[in-house]
Amino acid sequence: MTPKTGNLQNKTANPNGLVLKPLNKEVKLAYNCVVLIKQVPDTKKITGEAMNDDGTVNRGALPAIFNPEDLNALELALDIKDQYGGAVTVITMGLPSASDILRQSLYRGADEAILVTDRRCAASDTLATSYILSAAVKKLDYDIVLCGRQAIDGDTAQVGPQLAEKLGIPQVTYVEELLSLDGESMTARRNIGNGWQEVRCEMPLLVTVIDEANEPRVASARKLMKNKNALTPVEVEVSARQGNPDASAEKIAELVKRKTQELQENGLLIKQWDLDDIEADLTWCGRDGSPTKVHRIQSVVLSAKDSKFVEPTEQGVADMIHELISDKTIS
Repeated sequence: MTPKTGNLQNKTANPNGLVLKPLNKEVKLAYNCVVLIKQVPDTKKITGEAMNDDGTVNRGALPAIFNPEDLNALELALDIKDQYGGAVTVITMGLPSASDILRQSLYRGADEAILVTDRRCAASDTLATSYILSAAVKKLDYDIVLCGRQAIDGDTAQVGPQLAEKLGIPQVTYVEELLSLDGESMTARRNIGNGWQEVRCEMPLLVTVIDEANEPRVASARKLMKNKNALTPVEVEVSARQGNPDASAEKIAELVKRKTQELQENGLLIKQWDLDDIEADLTWCGRDGSPTKVHRIQSVVLSAKDSKFVEPTEQGVADMIHELISDKTIS
């Protein structure tokens, strides 16, 4: 990679995302993008039931949303497809309910969606998660792998870099602007806090995208109508059981097979892989493959012995500040 650095500068983005410098028609190529996305608890709505006793997140206690910066990564991939051609494949690892963000991706313009779900993935830390995702990505043909800088439920920013290492490809993190693609390499601008760094990197490569990079597009009404009935095999089975509570196992299997075939014929069956499908080594998955352990959980409860009303006026605020200074609460 060839970097150069400078001070932060304002950049002009188009309504759909980043400004990409067009290439000459002779060298314009199509790029296959794989986007790693995650369904996360909405951390803006934390309650006292948000954590389990073992330190894991009680996901049932919080509404689930599309991880914000993964939307920025998806937007960048869609922007590349819009200008250069190619395909966008999204992958998520999680519970069957994570199928919802796969459908949201299809509504925005993704071409294919894959759910990696397996009970043996439970309790995976970033190391195990990146290994499982790398096994899934290796089954695909890709030029660029994209993911958000970090997930709001962990804020580690580790999965992207770890994934690049396991895939054996270079990485460009904290991408805020894609400058050019020339068929064999990508030039991008990284945000480094108090400045920027321009990096040229050969493909295939992985990039992590920050929220300042673009404004994610909204769902297309046409694509929503086309893909609203897209389902994963596990969702098909759950629906069959709920709709036929008294049916025998053989009948359920028949209904599932019929519905799955129908979805497949209409291009509405979302791919579903387990650890066997991606040929993962189980010693690197789930709790066994996760060296990270919770040492201690501490619940912090804020309480006050008394309260005092402050008049919502300029004088009231001034009196409050004077009292806080007198009490040496602030200086």
